Amino acid sequence: MTTNQSTHTFHIPVMGLAYTIDSPIRVAQYGISSVISIIDDELIEKMALFYSNKYQLAYKGISNKIDDYRAKRITNYLNLVQEIVNLKFQNFKQELLEKKEVLQNFISMLPNSSPFKKELGLLSIDSDLDALKKQLDVYLQPGSIDVNIMTKVDKDNYIKNEKLPLFYNDAHASLRGFAESNLSSSVVLSAGMNPRLYSYFESFIDFFPDENGQLKKKIILKVSDFRSAMIQGNFLAKKGLWVSEYRIESGLNCGGHAFATDGYLLGPILQEFKDRKEELIQTAHELMAKALAQKEYDCPENPLELKITVQGGVGTAEEHDFLLQQYNLDSIGWGSPFLLVPEATSVDEETRALLAKSVEEDYYLSHISPLGIPFNTLKGTTNESLKTARLQENKWGSSCPKKFLALSKEFSEQGLCMASRKYQEAKIEALEEQKDSVSEEKWNSLKNQITEKSCLCVGLANAAYLENDIEIKGEEQGIVICPGPNLAYFDKEVGLAQMVQHIYGNANVIENKNRPNVFVKELKMYVDYLKKEWNELADNSSQAQTKKLQVFKQNLLEGINYYSDTFDKTNFFKNELNKILSQLQDFKNEILKIEMYQNELV
Repeated sequence: MTTNQSTHTFHIPVMGLAYTIDSPIRVAQYGISSVISIIDDELIEKMALFYSNKYQLAYKGISNKIDDYRAKRITNYLNLVQEIVNLKFQNFKQELLEKKEVLQNFISMLPNSSPFKKELGLLSIDSDLDALKKQLDVYLQPGSIDVNIMTKVDKDNYIKNEKLPLFYNDAHASLRGFAESNLSSSVVLSAGMNPRLYSYFESFIDFFPDENGQLKKKIILKVSDFRSAMIQGNFLAKKGLWVSEYRIESGLNCGGHAFATDGYLLGPILQEFKDRKEELIQTAHELMAKALAQKEYDCPENPLELKITVQGGVGTAEEHDFLLQQYNLDSIGWGSPFLLVPEATSVDEETRALLAKSVEEDYYLSHISPLGIPFNTLKGTTNESLKTARLQENKWGSSCPKKFLALSKEFSEQGLCMASRKYQEAKIEALEEQKDSVSEEKWNSLKNQITEKSCLCVGLANAAYLENDIEIKGEEQGIVICPGPNLAYFDKEVGLAQMVQHIYGNANVIENKNRPNVFVKELKMYVDYLKKEWNELADNSSQAQTKKLQVFKQNLLEGINYYSDTFDKTNFFKNELNKILSQLQDFKNEILKIEMYQNELV
């Protein structure tokens, strides 16, 4: 007998291509769930070889010359990860029954409110072995081996000049690789709605409820607000598909790509999910029931379980507990801090040292992503220095060996990546024609907009190769890493147990006394974003652009009022309440000073 109750109240979200590529192998035995990116099949194939050798398991290489190799590599790796996780989990359970120190260390990693922790604390290996075994069998299960697909990474693929069917698109192949694996876990879809990909889910029976109303494979949507959740959830429900979790992420106070909302802050967004969760459930259930009836599939009489979780900038046990209790959430995502935990993530030594010594000023919202979306990143990476050296020699872009982000059709129907050498050379050649018609400052700015793009496909994968001494082939791109700005306040490498204890308030790994509250930090980022956007548009703003920023401004003001009222009534943040309320008022005054006007000439 086992329970569906999660061992922990946090999870480790996907980070880059490499940073969580093997996190389940590292942490799942402790009941910690984590997410693997399954876009890069080349990285996945090399990790399959690495772990097959490490655990002396059979390895059968999958050549990129065979049909559907991408999906097959993903399926093979996920099955291998599951096999290793199950092996490590059984070994760990046995250690818990045999070694007092291991048992005590594990108990120290559990949430203080956990009934499991309380029960284990009453038992002894010496006198209660049978009872201890029973408790472990009932409550302890491996963390979920979830996967991530960034929906935008779904370009058409070609063999020479022949366009392949939709079936072979990148995200489609990734989904198929997961769907055909042995896993019973979830796929996390990020970066917005892709109707073609969402429709492809209907091809796999594991995403539909069985005769007992159970889902072998589940869908998690990463969303920025309630409206997006309702639209995407209903789209899938009309196909008979259930969204098992909405994973809300701060628009700006997060790692990787930043999708700024229209000034909606995290607290008000979470409040709307709390207030309207039942509406979300009932609407989707009715649509799903109708679709399943049309398909003549089994339909559960009652709605399936729906979880609401959040991630982005959380850094203390008090913030963690506040989010869980104030908004009735099921789990909190802790991402970037785990980049400083070697037992949890795949990061090379040089990059981890850079992260440990970084400070607030080293984190910035960049434009290095070829997707054209703001990208949280860090100064001082090897990718940055190597790119600077190439630019000084008038060498543009990357050789683009993987082409996952070759999405621009500006110069080629097959698509080019904006970070590729071919694309940047074409753009700079076109820019040369403007050299005599614009100022030198303007021309250099336009050129920088072209050349600042970085090869994420290689840069976000290299850390796993370096950490595990796996050969890197092709042009050296160094390391790209995209932590959230919250990592600035974590300044040293820590062990897994210590980080988990920090999350639950039984340890403290933050020595920086100046760390702002998570909600204040996000607000500051939004205010800075608004000011920057308005300053760039002020002299040439259209009516639509001005109106959009006015809405942004008003939403920020309403969010501040919400926080002032909420924090004043809560039992949390008592030691810093006056400071937080004062900061909220300061930001309110700052926002009110931003005068937006319509340019009369537009």
